[in-house]
Amino acid sequence: MIILKNVILRRSAKVLLDGATVTLNPGEKVGLVGRNGAGKSTLFALFNGTLHEDGGDFSMPRQWRLAQVAQNMPETQESATDFVVTGDTRLVEARSRLRAAEAAHLAEPDDAEAGMALAQAYTDLHDAGEHDAVPRAQALILGLGFQVHELDNPVDSFSGGWRMRLQLARALMCPSDLLLLDEPTNHLDLDALVWLESWLQKYAGTMIVISHDREFLDAVTDVTLHIEHARLTRYGGNYSKFEEMRALQMEQQQQAFAKQQEKIAHLQKFIDRFKAKASKAKQAQSRVKALERMEKVAPLLAEADFQFEFKEPANIPNPMLSVSEASFGYVQEGAAPKVILTGVNRSVLAGQRIGILGANGQGKSTFVKTIAREMGALAGTVTEGKGLNIGYFAQQELDVLHPESNPLEHMVRLARDLGPNAPGRSTEQDLRGFLGSFNFSGDMVKQPVGTMSGGEKARLVLAMMVWQRPNLLLLDEPTNHLDLATREALAVALNEFEGTLMLVSHDRALLRSVCDEFWLVGRGVVKDFDGDLDDYQRYLLEEAKRQRELARQQTQAAATAAAAAPAPVAAELAPPAPTPAPPADGGRAQRQRDAQARQQLAEQSRPLRKELTQIDTRLAALGTEKSAREAELMQPLPPAQIAEAGRRLKQIDDEVASLEERWLALSEQLEALQG
Repeated sequence: MIILKNVILRRSAKVLLDGATVTLNPGEKVGLVGRNGAGKSTLFALFNGTLHEDGGDFSMPRQWRLAQVAQNMPETQESATDFVVTGDTRLVEARSRLRAAEAAHLAEPDDAEAGMALAQAYTDLHDAGEHDAVPRAQALILGLGFQVHELDNPVDSFSGGWRMRLQLARALMCPSDLLLLDEPTNHLDLDALVWLESWLQKYAGTMIVISHDREFLDAVTDVTLHIEHARLTRYGGNYSKFEEMRALQMEQQQQAFAKQQEKIAHLQKFIDRFKAKASKAKQAQSRVKALERMEKVAPLLAEADFQFEFKEPANIPNPMLSVSEASFGYVQEGAAPKVILTGVNRSVLAGQRIGILGANGQGKSTFVKTIAREMGALAGTVTEGKGLNIGYFAQQELDVLHPESNPLEHMVRLARDLGPNAPGRSTEQDLRGFLGSFNFSGDMVKQPVGTMSGGEKARLVLAMMVWQRPNLLLLDEPTNHLDLATREALAVALNEFEGTLMLVSHDRALLRSVCDEFWLVGRGVVKDFDGDLDDYQRYLLEEAKRQRELARQQTQAAATAAAAAPAPVAAELAPPAPTPAPPADGGRAQRQRDAQARQQLAEQSRPLRKELTQIDTRLAALGTEKSAREAELMQPLPPAQIAEAGRRLKQIDDEVASLEERWLALSEQLEALQG
């Protein structure tokens, strides 16, 4: 188990944890929550050994294996599959020992000890899962949203967000007793998020996760650790249960504080009244001592909630925009345009609140970017209402901030770019006041953006968008770096927004809170989705099942074709029909000799042909089973079941190779007979 006893943690001069005492039991799934800057990442650093306690005692079993998502962006030409496979540290160690044993055996081939070490290394490699490592890795990669044709692509060929998904897959690949996950959902779409939840629910070790996605925390955790005011408090239950218990605790604390204040006031009143009277001096002194001994109940020091609001739009056109017979996609240099969506006919009306749904890679961002004027339609028309003012929050919006500039400089630059179209006054004092409403006050308005946290950067982008007073909001994953309090503030602000909203998000709590209808982007079209988010999750599971079935059918068809391929060769190997001899000298004797030869050839080839037929049948059956196993590995499975499926796939491959060798040998024998 993990034990903290009176632990003190500091970052520079700031005390982040003071006297923290908590115990985490093996197998518990723990959500670590608290405001940005409260010390969550610092506590993670204690768990992974990169930071040591400044006071108190911290202990964790020495033999535990740790897995966590590397935060660096991988730079390698290694294939996606190989990159994830090497996340299995036990397998990598076994491979290293095997290489050393092979080198030692090669140097001393007659050394019995070297031979035994080599045999042991091969056994260790098998026990480490060498035989099923590739299918295990590929099951993780596919579960996180990659396509089958991308499994062998170089890591460097993927964008930053996709490379971080590979880092997550690599962490899940690692056999571990303790799994540390810091915001694992940031780069995931909703379909990959649903898969990850299912995988983590089956994880057998101890898990500690930092996340600002309340539904994700509810799904995967059963314990909550809350950091507030340098204190660490354990709550039994997921995030929703934690909120209920904390609210009750705060209410009880406030009641106890108020009751104690009444008692203190009563004692103080008695002391003040009678301390000068000799007859009451003893009683007054007794109450002074009682007051000094009293253990004070702390007042409730709830942190001020962050709140903001969207200004009322200057005008609201209706319809906001209209899309007619449009094709959306992107232009490739030196190649034909890549069409993603076709036949798009949509109208966006004033006041609509639309959630954009769709599996990974189906075109959600392409659709939103085209509406946001970031890309042009490949065909058809996109007609905007008069006075349309779009506020666009893109996933990559944080990347376009200037790291060396401060928030005030960003606002001044924005006001200058808008010129006469800037909403209201834009003096430096006005902009400072506006930034203050987004918690950029004092020296923070002069702090370079490059030194800020992801949440602070996202808050600045929100501030810049709000300041422009848009009437149509296009938000593509706006919550990636926002803490729970800021997400709740965003939900409140969006619900009060008087314009039109179009939202892409994997935050189901936000989608449920602010969207009245959903559009589904998939299979090349945009259409209404008739249902809620629970219906959509069921749709995702059905779509994944459909894709697996399609892949199974394709694999089975390929296996059947491969099994049938030898038939023409066998026909070629069959002895040709003998050419009748000319009927000279009464050709009866020749016909008898020909019949005897045919009979002898048939008797010799019969067992060979029978075995060939059996091999063809067996190969077809193995192809069908292999398709089923591969489809099984595309589903979220417990590690033991994944390993079993992977082992069976290895056995199938070995048997297929053996049967194919036997088939070739039989074919050569038949050919020799024919000769």
